[in-house]
Amino acid sequence: MAEHSLWARELNGEADEDEALRIAIAMSLGENGSQSHTIDLTQEDDVETASEASNESSNALQDDNRRVPSGPAHRARAPLPAPSGLGLLGLDRRKMEAERLARLGKRKADETPLDAVLHTRPSQRMKTESDPPAPPLRQPETRFQRSDQTADIAQDYHPGHGKRPDECTRPKLPFWQGAVKKTWCLGQPRLGDDIKIEEVLQKDQLELAVISSFQWDPDFLLQKIDLTRTKICLISHSPDPAEQDAIRASLPSSRARFCFPPMNGPGNMHSKLQILKFSGYLRVVVPTGNFVGYDWGETGVMENMVFLIDLPRLEDQETREANLLAPFGEDLCYFLQAQGVEGGLIRSLRKYDFSETKKYGFVHSCAGSHGDENWRRTGYCGLGRSINTMGLGTKDAVEVDIVCSSLGAINYDLLRMIYHACQGDAGMKEYVLRTSKKSASSASAISQGLEALRARVRVYFPSQRTVAGSIGGQNNAGTIFCKKQWWDQTSFPKAVLRDCKSKRLGVLMHNKIIYVRHGRPTDTNPTPARFVYVGSANLSESAWGRLTKDRASGKPKMTCRNWECGVVVPITTPGKGTEDLSGFQGTVPVPMQTPGDPYVALENFGSSRPAGVGGVLLQPWCLG
Repeated sequence: MAEHSLWARELNGEADEDEALRIAIAMSLGENGSQSHTIDLTQEDDVETASEASNESSNALQDDNRRVPSGPAHRARAPLPAPSGLGLLGLDRRKMEAERLARLGKRKADETPLDAVLHTRPSQRMKTESDPPAPPLRQPETRFQRSDQTADIAQDYHPGHGKRPDECTRPKLPFWQGAVKKTWCLGQPRLGDDIKIEEVLQKDQLELAVISSFQWDPDFLLQKIDLTRTKICLISHSPDPAEQDAIRASLPSSRARFCFPPMNGPGNMHSKLQILKFSGYLRVVVPTGNFVGYDWGETGVMENMVFLIDLPRLEDQETREANLLAPFGEDLCYFLQAQGVEGGLIRSLRKYDFSETKKYGFVHSCAGSHGDENWRRTGYCGLGRSINTMGLGTKDAVEVDIVCSSLGAINYDLLRMIYHACQGDAGMKEYVLRTSKKSASSASAISQGLEALRARVRVYFPSQRTVAGSIGGQNNAGTIFCKKQWWDQTSFPKAVLRDCKSKRLGVLMHNKIIYVRHGRPTDTNPTPARFVYVGSANLSESAWGRLTKDRASGKPKMTCRNWECGVVVPITTPGKGTEDLSGFQGTVPVPMQTPGDPYVALENFGSSRPAGVGGVLLQPWCLG
């Protein structure tokens, strides 16, 4: 209880500074160990999808996951400096002690009755997801588990100014309206559309970080987050108790806690979400990459995308009580609650102003089965619901361009699910088509629908040729995943695949993006709607789920294997309609070369042909 009380006080900005100094000195002397304790996850997303195409046991899958490091190696021409100790060497202890005493005196002078209460109030448990930093060359990576620790992220380190954020204060926040950026990449020019992990975390100002990721590297984390200043809660998936213990041992227990969302069956905690607390505001970050250096461009071989928005703190109690989180905030809270995050943390989000999130949609996949009306809120059903709620739904045809770093055992059923969701359908349209009795007319409609999918959907995934010719080569493509046995199936929609080549020549992409464009411009609608999904979900049933009929109730049931999350971003700037993707530039970067080389000859869609028979022009990058 005493340990949890200390943890709660530090999370709320009331740290025991003697303890902080002791930890800093121990770190500088390497007393917590200098070895990065990492755990290998070979096939980043599609441990998830392996179950879709094989009957391998879960043990076999876990063994396969531990074979080799999955992340790209550091390039010899631009190696990162090797982390020493815990990355906090060179501390001036005498200076730290003087600063500590000065801060302590100021805090005692400014302390209010509320601050005093915080010293004794019970802790609140914290969880969230974000992206972890990159591991050293060829070292394994880390994943984390759940803890009991709790905290109220809304308690600022310094007393508030006692006034509500308004139009005058919001612009002072870097991303008060929200933004989508590419990750910075070593060796590539900065053109104003990218962001570094340091610019996201702002380590000198960061008070609390709740981070989840599929992969972790403690050394990278300790380079990017100052544990003498910042408490962290790390969330990931690890079914193996020994692996969990190794994860816990990788960071000082007094500065970090680890959380595991319930899996409710086979799957992965694959979502990437960061909730970062600064003085006076909260930053919500949804990246496509993990918390490892190569996903944040530090080795120059891989790039990702990031959505981020800054939410000002509401200082007035009456305003807080009346605060509406908007659909974005409500769905974020729903997701955190489903993961098992303690209610106090979720309630504390209401202390921040979500009004600027009204134009965005937060979408997610929650691992497990969802009946009643909850099936509408998650997976591809939740995507369609969010799009419709945002006023972006349509019954007309849409153009869909999907960028992903992993392909599951996909088929046209899955493509149809995603396509209808992008029209704003909450799942029933595809469900009825798939489950209703087939007549001659319905069969004809399905056939026409398949032709429309081939014409209007494009899936960007790198070919073997593109990976082999990349800066890092094949040894750096371990987190890009597809299986040859899936590609070889006649049901695999080869016609929609396009080679994924980055505009940053030679750089591979770990992005998960869906670009959607409504119909062609008309006199009455000169700027058709456009929007983008940016998040963690690859193109697989594990990521987006499947809607089936519950045997007991006879009602729809959504089943997802993975935890995923992302954001729907509307494009409000004038564009060029459906002709190309140039209309997205300026709001959401388009990182790949378009239109992209097709995998099969377009006059021969290859939907009923096995791979290797005429018409196949390219082979996808496959790991097995």
